[in-house]
Amino acid sequence: MLFEEISVKDKLGRTVVLRNARPEDSLDLIQYLKTTSEETPYLIREPEEITITEEKEEQFIRAKMEAERELMLVAFTGGKHIGNCSLMSVAPYKRYRHRCDVAIALYKEYCGSGIGKIMLQTVLDVAKSVGYEQAELEVMAENKDAIAMYEKLGFIRYGTFPYNMKYAEGSYMDAYWMMKKL
Repeated sequence: MLFEEISVKDKLGRTVVLRNARPEDSLDLIQYLKTTSEETPYLIREPEEITITEEKEEQFIRAKMEAERELMLVAFTGGKHIGNCSLMSVAPYKRYRHRCDVAIALYKEYCGSGIGKIMLQTVLDVAKSVGYEQAELEVMAENKDAIAMYEKLGFIRYGTFPYNMKYAEGSYMDAYWMMKKL
């Protein structure tokens, strides 16, 4: 889906540009995946597992741009890519047409400045406008800041996935399934 670019201000007064990802963003997005995976234990991959090629990332971005009900929203400040928020169909079936998944991550240095909340609210507004009735997400149980943001935006915790992730040193982390009616 194509999203008309908008500019917003974060809590620090910085101008943040929100727009859909473009093929020319592919290298930035690959680096973003690697860096954010290093910065937090709450994402699903280890940095070395990010092996996507620039060509594959460009294909993925084009598919999102062409999709009627999916969006990869990217944020920039000062010309620097700082985060992503995605809107995805749960499944292509009629019985699931009312449901969407959302996901968000920012570079650590931009967390806590309101950008994530702005991005997620923007994606939720888009989701509603294209006919989704509920938004769903999965969040690691120890990610208290993210959980607090989701709850402020109206998400409710409906379930727990015990032992959702297993880390290299052998520990596990549970995840919560959260949902918001749109």
